[in-house]
Amino acid sequence: MPSLRDLNLRHLDAVATAARLGSISAASQAMNLSQPALTQAVAKVETVLGHRLLDRQPGGVVVTEAGRLMTGRIEHALAYVAQGGRSVRRGARLPPLPNVERRITLGQLLALMAVDHAGSFALAARHTGLSEPAVHRAARDLEQLLEVALLARQGRTVQPTAAAIRLLRFARLAHAELESGFDELAALHSEGAGRITVGVMPLARAILLPQALARFARLYPVASVDVVEGPYIEVLSALREGAIDVVVGAMRDPLPVADVVQEPLFDDDPVIVGRKGHPLLGEPGFVFQRLLDFPWVIAAPGAPVRRRWEQMFQEQALEPPRPRIECGSVMVVRGLMLEDDWLTLMSRDQFLLEDRAGLLSEIAGAGSSLRRQIGMTTRQDWRPTQLQHEFLSIFRSTCAEWTSGKAMDGQPFRYA
Repeated sequence: MPSLRDLNLRHLDAVATAARLGSISAASQAMNLSQPALTQAVAKVETVLGHRLLDRQPGGVVVTEAGRLMTGRIEHALAYVAQGGRSVRRGARLPPLPNVERRITLGQLLALMAVDHAGSFALAARHTGLSEPAVHRAARDLEQLLEVALLARQGRTVQPTAAAIRLLRFARLAHAELESGFDELAALHSEGAGRITVGVMPLARAILLPQALARFARLYPVASVDVVEGPYIEVLSALREGAIDVVVGAMRDPLPVADVVQEPLFDDDPVIVGRKGHPLLGEPGFVFQRLLDFPWVIAAPGAPVRRRWEQMFQEQALEPPRPRIECGSVMVVRGLMLEDDWLTLMSRDQFLLEDRAGLLSEIAGAGSSLRRQIGMTTRQDWRPTQLQHEFLSIFRSTCAEWTSGKAMDGQPFRYA
């Protein structure tokens, strides 16, 4: 797999420019480079990537399939770098730098990302394999170029300034775009090669995501899938920076940011759950008020499940009881409920996993008004690879089968 450290943004720009103009001579004029220099730049990129990107012919250059895939990624990566540079300068009320994406280097961006991740120049140097002076120099050169402070010492650590935080987002998006290009090139050699990173929120997709992952793994045995679990704000932030490709879980209304899109897949019905043999299971009928007589474990205020839990009681004209324990960990909740007559509110597909294990039982449905839409969230400008397209397709079909199955089963609620 190629490494970004071995590439040069200006060389990548040379490839994209020559491909767009269809001529080495026209590209050299556009970039103010000699033809030999531009030819050498293209050759260096092709050597690093291990693919011929441009075929030289008497009438100009013709883009190969590898070149078509890669130049699109290069152009988007350069656009991100340009956007980041403009954002930093605009935030400091400085005039824009012409062709800022040709002035910034990949080494500078990688150094800034490494320092931000490590919190110090020494650790950043260790992680990148560069010397500490080299990392320091790259970061400071970037500051001088943009004429804006990017890193500030706070005690023993080095922290990004507000300007750096803006730039880092676009740097990471450029990084992700080029990495996607590498994956597409790898797929030319080995069908199904590549990767996808899926963000998932706690309590979300206990059944469907594993099913989709299993199907995907069988169809694409050489593909790599990373599943990252975390709170919504964390996975959303990673999605917007390109570290995560798609987020699976409950949809938000309204969306907290404008640069992502949601695709609904199915409705999820929360259920009231207790241990096997819970006293409520032995009572004839179901009296909602009896839920007040047992201890509850539920997520902390602000969590979507907590809001639905409170709504459930309010719709019955009852004040929600004070939760004895607030917790969002599935493992802790399960262990606690097995010890006594605790109750909780759980996603139906999460409950099905517990039901299969013979540990917990459904006390009652929570009511149709508490249904929530489950879907996928992606960046508005995300350009998925073919492999990532295939994963989304598999996940959609898995959800469609689940929805169809629920419609046939009916799954009536035990109270209205």
